[in-house]
Amino acid sequence: MMSEIIGLIQWPAFAASLIAAWLVGSKSSRRRNYGFWVFLASNALWIVWGFSTSAWALISLQVGLAILNIRGLFKTEGPT
Repeated sequence: MMSEIIGLIQWPAFAASLIAAWLVGSKSSRRRNYGFWVFLASNALWIVWGFSTSAWALISLQVGLAILNIRGLFKTEGPT
């Protein structure tokens, strides 16, 4: 039961990744900032899913992308 639920995490992670990419491409710094937060949520979801499948390369990728998303958060702050 729990493994089935964790298996379903990949779909919200997938959707969050696409939505975040759309938001980060916005001209509005507010939307870009929100996009980085959504990306961080997707990173967390992918990491949970990756642990459940022992996908160590995916987990490593998501940690690296999370670091870049945190960097993006600091760079996009400012006036909207």
